[in-house]
Amino acid sequence: MRLKNLSLIALIAIAFTACKSKEDFTIDGTFKNPGTEKKVFLFGMQNSNMIALDSTNLSANGEFKFIRKTPSVDFFRVTMGNHEFMLIAENGDKIKLEADLSDKNLAYKISGAKEVEKLSELNTIRGKFSQEVDGVQKAFEAKVAKAPQNRAAILEEMRPQYEGYVKTLNENILKFATDNKGTLAGFYAMNTLSPQQFEGELVKYSEEIKEKLKGNATVDSFVKQMAKLKAVQVGEPAPAFTINTADDKPISLSDFKGKYVLLDFWASWCQPCRLENPNVVKVYNKFKDKNFTILGISLDKDKAAWLQAIKADNLTWQHVSELKDFEGTAVKAYQVQAIPSSFLIDPSGKIIAKNLRGEELDSFLTKTLR
Repeated sequence: MRLKNLSLIALIAIAFTACKSKEDFTIDGTFKNPGTEKKVFLFGMQNSNMIALDSTNLSANGEFKFIRKTPSVDFFRVTMGNHEFMLIAENGDKIKLEADLSDKNLAYKISGAKEVEKLSELNTIRGKFSQEVDGVQKAFEAKVAKAPQNRAAILEEMRPQYEGYVKTLNENILKFATDNKGTLAGFYAMNTLSPQQFEGELVKYSEEIKEKLKGNATVDSFVKQMAKLKAVQVGEPAPAFTINTADDKPISLSDFKGKYVLLDFWASWCQPCRLENPNVVKVYNKFKDKNFTILGISLDKDKAAWLQAIKADNLTWQHVSELKDFEGTAVKAYQVQAIPSSFLIDPSGKIIAKNLRGEELDSFLTKTLR
């Protein structure tokens, strides 16, 4: 899923600008080390999806050019084989794209317009992170080469360093998006953040940009999605629903009024869900006598697989499913985009926490269920 940059010198600049065509935009590109691949494609946005707009062949010198029109500033993508390069353009832009296709980090240079130069700033931020992670990976491989039997211990030793880089990257991306709220580049940056980890920030950001970037189909779609997500933020009343159990007995959220209930969205085919289940079992057994329970809401489509997983993982609480994958009414009402996903509801029916895992969930319940 997720944007737009009185001396003789000044007079020359004005004259140059006057000569620029405002009817279309151009992308002049150069690819080094293309290998045997020769076809270059240009994609553009339509109904919030990227579709192919044009194609051309790479010249003997590794050069290509696209000339297109666009109703307004928008996202575009240049692709060649497995290589993809995001761009933002509007009519009148003269964009330069340069890349070395042998670069495993897919770094590329873009210039020639306000939005792509902002995008270039973002690429620099992300490129620095890629180099740092590359260094961690090489250091990890070197240590493992010397002591392969200690691989797991080395991984745990170096994990904090990696997580520190991720935290710093996210902070820098969030700052970039905040500093560039009126641009598509800022919008794109915001959409590279984890939807679950930065859900609150994404909802707030959508409200801040909805007028500034109104009219762009991708932004408008994002704003609508975030408006729905706002309804299931912490502090909001939990959406009501009624879903059947495996033996077709209806269970409603209102049945749990007066209790703390964890809505656990999962599926038998979801490996992260299955790995988290032992933690959920532990929490249930610890707090089930303290006005707390769990309602499992499965996204399975295969009823037999769902029931088998409940038995295999020893999930002894109540379970419901519409057997509709991500198309279930409760899944849509709670804007579940990935699983495992969970919502902790208090006795009054208000959402008080989301997506707590392992020790975080245990700690939160210990503080709450006194």
